[in-house]
Amino acid sequence: MIHFDCVPEPPDFDREVRQKGEDWLARNPDKKRPRDLWSPFRKQLADGFQNLCGYSAMFEPIGTVDHYISCHQDHTKAYDWANYRFASGWINSSKKNLDDQVFDPFEVQNGWFEVELRTFRLVPQLDKIPEREWARAKLTLQKLHLDNDERFVRLRREWYRMYDSGELSLDGLEKKAPLVARAIRKRTITTD
Repeated sequence: MIHFDCVPEPPDFDREVRQKGEDWLARNPDKKRPRDLWSPFRKQLADGFQNLCGYSAMFEPIGTVDHYISCHQDHTKAYDWANYRFASGWINSSKKNLDDQVFDPFEVQNGWFEVELRTFRLVPQLDKIPEREWARAKLTLQKLHLDNDERFVRLRREWYRMYDSGELSLDGLEKKAPLVARAIRKRTITTD
């Protein structure tokens, strides 16, 4: 994971989503799942995340709107722009109702996680993560499958291969898989 800044709310979001959503909630208090009014704003959210999944920090061509605090946990946040994160669909499904048990892409700091180039695993940097957050860091990696899940290992390995073969510059890699690029830069510094 890397740090992402909060994405500015689109100008017409309040009218198209928040107001209509709050009206829908008032008229449907017994519904388990709020009506999806947020999906038309997925592109603006993706743009704010530079088309990177907020959790894997890798290019995500499709992605979903993740409610950081789930609708199940607090339906009043269903139409709150500040509660949205751009995420891969299967990560969003894995997160379920873990909510603030896992790191928020807006709160995690750069350097808390690094890709290990030998294995392409994502590993926590416990010397940089506040000690009170160590358990949460490990839970985030485990529950979101970010550490050593074959899907992520293969993706990181492929981004590295594209860089190594010259298909992608290091600056281009930074835009698609910043943690892999940072691991390469770190390796270059330590070997010089």
